[in-house]
Amino acid sequence: MTPSAIRPWRPVGDREVRVGLAGLGSMGRNHLRVILSRPNSRLVAVADPVAETLDAAVASSGAQGFSEPLAMIAEADLDAVVIAAPTTAHVPLALGAIERGLAVLVEKPLAATVEDGLRIVDAGRARGVPVQVGHVERFNPAVLELGRLLHEGHWLSSIYAVASRPAGPFPARIRDVGVTVDLATHDADMLCWIAGERPTRVYAELAQRIHTSHEDLLFGLLHFPSGATGMLDVNWLTPAKRRQLTVVGEEGMFELDYITQRLTFTKSADTARPQLVAGYAPTFTGDVAELPVANAEPLAAEHDAFLRVVRVGGRPVVDGEDGLWAVAVANALLSAAAERHPIDLSDLSARLPVR
Repeated sequence: MTPSAIRPWRPVGDREVRVGLAGLGSMGRNHLRVILSRPNSRLVAVADPVAETLDAAVASSGAQGFSEPLAMIAEADLDAVVIAAPTTAHVPLALGAIERGLAVLVEKPLAATVEDGLRIVDAGRARGVPVQVGHVERFNPAVLELGRLLHEGHWLSSIYAVASRPAGPFPARIRDVGVTVDLATHDADMLCWIAGERPTRVYAELAQRIHTSHEDLLFGLLHFPSGATGMLDVNWLTPAKRRQLTVVGEEGMFELDYITQRLTFTKSADTARPQLVAGYAPTFTGDVAELPVANAEPLAAEHDAFLRVVRVGGRPVVDGEDGLWAVAVANALLSAAAERHPIDLSDLSARLPVR
């Protein structure tokens, strides 16, 4: 079989996994480093239009170099492709890989629009090819521990609100989409995962301060069927990088820092015994516990999960449907801000695949 032959997808088993990497921007270089460190897999090919960047990657990895990612997908002998190209390139690259029976790990967002995301999801389903989306914080050990504790149900019997606050300096490399599609898709996915359901209504306010063509600030609200509320405070204007998540429920509050991988739980206070400030203005404070988290690199865990699917099959931890919903929520937030009223998502489930 020639490398460009179209073949059905099947797990590769115990043999070495042959990986191709499309895109060598800042995230692509992180993928390059991690791919080279994973056992029983080999970086066969890399692709990037910038000759100097491509030459450096080829020299450090020994992989075959391509200036055109579609040529790499068609010509290299691969089992899987990691797509770290700009968002607008995700559709042709993912469809090209799926057509050739190659498992796909595509960086978030899955696509810029719901329609484009559906093309990828539908193609993967039709050919039985696994598609994993790079919502890397799902593999953050603090997030995994939070999920485990929430699943136990002993800490919070119900969730009242989830708030996510990702912020940082402006990333000059991103020109094709704004902060909502590029960054808030992470948090839309996370809020849905924490709540265990999809939102039925969203509203947003946007601002464009320094980006030349797209919004760089988002305040978003999500309403979930259970009555839980989600809040997004996302921007590219904060001079220092921040990644924080808060989950509030009847019994207390979890606070999580994605960067430090610190997780705490503050127990709801005993309102029968208030603390007084200067003898008046009663306040109620709860005990804070720092929960143990074994630090690890989320991107390495993401690749390990992807390689496991390539080897033995099964559904990716973050699959195409998850990525598609994140794009749908992000686009609904953009519409809500543009139209200046909440957007009802109750009919969206009929259009989008469900697990």
